[in-house]
Amino acid sequence: MASASSAASLRHLLRRPLRPTLLRPPLLRPTRRLLCASSSSSSSTLTHGGDSSTSTSSDGALGVVDLNPPRGTRDFPPEEMRLRTWLFDNFREVSRTMAFEEVDFPVLESEALFIRKAGEEITQQLYNFEDKGGRRVVLRPEITPSLARLVIKQGKSVSLPLKWFTIGQCWRYERMTRGRRREHYQWNMDIFGMPKVRAEAELIQAIVLLFERLGITSSDVGIRLSSRKVLQAVLNMYSIPEHLFTQVCVIVDKLGKLSREEIEKELISTGLSSEAVQGIIEVLSLKSLSKLEEVLGSDVEAVADLKKLFSFAEQYGYADWICFDASVVRGLAYYTGVVFEAFDREGELRAICGGGRYDRLLSTFGSEDVPACGFGFGDAVIVELLKEKGLLPDLARQIDDIVFPLDEELEGPASSVASSLRKKGRSVDLVEDKRLKWVFKHAERINASRLILVGKSEWERGMVRVKILSTREEFEVKAGELE
Repeated sequence: MASASSAASLRHLLRRPLRPTLLRPPLLRPTRRLLCASSSSSSSTLTHGGDSSTSTSSDGALGVVDLNPPRGTRDFPPEEMRLRTWLFDNFREVSRTMAFEEVDFPVLESEALFIRKAGEEITQQLYNFEDKGGRRVVLRPEITPSLARLVIKQGKSVSLPLKWFTIGQCWRYERMTRGRRREHYQWNMDIFGMPKVRAEAELIQAIVLLFERLGITSSDVGIRLSSRKVLQAVLNMYSIPEHLFTQVCVIVDKLGKLSREEIEKELISTGLSSEAVQGIIEVLSLKSLSKLEEVLGSDVEAVADLKKLFSFAEQYGYADWICFDASVVRGLAYYTGVVFEAFDREGELRAICGGGRYDRLLSTFGSEDVPACGFGFGDAVIVELLKEKGLLPDLARQIDDIVFPLDEELEGPASSVASSLRKKGRSVDLVEDKRLKWVFKHAERINASRLILVGKSEWERGMVRVKILSTREEFEVKAGELE
């Protein structure tokens, strides 16, 4: 606590300019372990942070707990939380400009909601278990089924089309790579009740608007488009049974991840002929919509849908962002029409986001189908891309005011000053029991705009001393007039 005797020191410090705060790279955090007293004799194995820590303890013995979060998950200390909040604010602002409403769902869902046919990879990655009531539950691996559940639950109480968005956490037990964790947050935008490709055109504009807000250009990122109906048309050409369609989709979604030989082997294992396999792969290798039209014909629904979507892209002004790529099918079984995914043009990262049309999802839950489409946009890959491009913002902590009483007896008046400023919407850090030199360093660390000193002689006159930290300007002002 400072005293009146420190006046000379105070005058000296008030005249000191503050150095600007530089954005420092994050420090590498060493593995830390917490020693915990055990209340009973036991042997336990801890598997936090990807390592197994085995501790045998007797009464009162100390056990070791790994302080890292479980492997594939993250903590969000203040600097990381500021980045997450900034990104989510951008998600929300784009959704607002597109006239979407925000919804939310529980992270814990019924397992039945996510177990589907065709051996989707996602069903092998579930964090699923039986709760204490004997119910099979799951930490949701994606959001669309939860959204569909809510649409069915709302029923006729809502009018179509519905335009909803959400930002939620998803969990998948999968192999981790750059931009892929076992938990992530995902921005979803979905439209229910719009059967034409106008819905897809709207969703793609939302994605482009987000990229543009973040400073990403069409030379950095592209959006591949195709349609599940392309693959359906090829299967029809070879008289392949309908029940194999979804299984084939799951396999060909691995194009680019597995070799052509591995894809061919998996397709043949489903019972397809070599001729059909070659035909499928040749069509899915096409990168030109006109070439696709030559193969399938202009009267095929997939071709008409895609041509219309490319026409919309010209009208919206994002034609330079999109390209046709027949290999895009997406791995989830419920897609039925146009599908799309955003990618970095340098090819260093996995898909940034993806989505498509799913007109028959609701019937899998026993309801009447409603035409629908949507996308999921994760938080991990986009942050990696922003790092690569040097586009991460400087999100250093910023506080409007620091209020500091110069004597212990002035703590009450300082509280009154801080409270008044907070009610006016300013962010205020009330500091006590520190030396004035520490307060100045603290102001520098948190980028405070003003320092408000409550001194005895000033307070007796109903005044406080204000220092504008960026300009070193200082003055007295009536406490009741402080803004």
